[in-house]
Amino acid sequence: MRLIYTLLLVLASPILLYSLYKKKPGKPAFGARWKEHWGMTPKVTAPKPIWIHAVSVGESIAAIPVIKAIKLAQPNQAIVVTTTTSTGAEQIAKLGDLVEHRYMPLDFAWCVRRFLKAVHPSQLLIVETELWPNTLKTVHQQAVPVTVINARLSERSCLRYQQFSALFQLIRPYVDRILCQYDSDAQRFLRLGFQPEQVQVTGSIKFDIEIAPTVLEQGRQLREELGEARPVWIAASTHDGEDAILLDAHQALLKQFPKALLILVPRHPERFNAVFDLCIQHGFTTHRRTSSASIAPGTQIYLGDTMGELLALISAADICFMGGSLIGEKVGGHNLLEPAALGKPLLNGPSFFNFSDIMAMLQNQNTVIICSDSNEISESLIQLLAQKDLITTKGNRARAVVESNRGAIDTIVRTILPKQNHST
Repeated sequence: MRLIYTLLLVLASPILLYSLYKKKPGKPAFGARWKEHWGMTPKVTAPKPIWIHAVSVGESIAAIPVIKAIKLAQPNQAIVVTTTTSTGAEQIAKLGDLVEHRYMPLDFAWCVRRFLKAVHPSQLLIVETELWPNTLKTVHQQAVPVTVINARLSERSCLRYQQFSALFQLIRPYVDRILCQYDSDAQRFLRLGFQPEQVQVTGSIKFDIEIAPTVLEQGRQLREELGEARPVWIAASTHDGEDAILLDAHQALLKQFPKALLILVPRHPERFNAVFDLCIQHGFTTHRRTSSASIAPGTQIYLGDTMGELLALISAADICFMGGSLIGEKVGGHNLLEPAALGKPLLNGPSFFNFSDIMAMLQNQNTVIICSDSNEISESLIQLLAQKDLITTKGNRARAVVESNRGAIDTIVRTILPKQNHST
């Protein structure tokens, strides 16, 4: 089975590499570092570093507070972080010299062996569930323990693994520990054959959100520019096919609240121009965040066409709709905990299978409204904006959900560094 898998990987590699290296607006170039994907990795001089793998942007963002907590507990512990993508590398670069970054080698044993020879890690921490069969076996052969942290496994993924159990058997023997977000994730890993002593529920890193004072200040300044008295809602991390629905909802909202403003933030930078054109086609007065011009008084759409500022943009709004949730089973939603931590009432589409546990908690506290189309979105917005006390109540409940579920990072650090005194 492993030979078949490797042959299929060889055949698929040109497509994977084309997608990885294809130039896109806002995507950093790999430059000469492309060789690292083939295991040609610069040596790490620090002894026995912890190797943390975070495939792309989302996993990198999740890894950053864990990295900081490890360094707080053990300041002299070296850490090497691998990402597959350059956008993930961009996030890790924000840590400066706290870590060393390398690109993840492709899932060929010889590439991984080269990497291990240059790095000599003491253990491998995989963020969420990025499990590559040849990598895991090669790492195991070098006596490097493997722990999956912040692990999640949807029911759909679990059923898929069960259907291809022969492939999953290439993975399971080489994973030492699974630190899960929720008990439902742990139960699915147990169904796949992991032993109870290998599986632990630590909670989700995503609840351990720290909103920087600078983010709040940026949000306050933006709201001042937009107009503190006018109604402002944000549609965050939207995908192709969602923007037109949200623009229709905003058009309906304007009939009840003529001064309302929509902050529209596409998920991917390559869509910024197309979404701007769509706003113009719909007849909206639209301002781009990257524009040097001041915001016109009659602006109806504020297009968030930058990267890394989403929290500040959410902070400036009264209500948050989270994208990736209106397009069927393609995406499965995005993380609602950041706007929840900012105390925003939440709207979401009907597709959220990647965040079903979080959604259940938020729904249980009546903080999120599920909307299937533009009419339901506009009606929900109108209901909230007509009752300012309802905005406050739902926002406070959302923040309380986050506060009551903190602590995953401390548990993870105590598990992976069990013999040390921690100050996290």
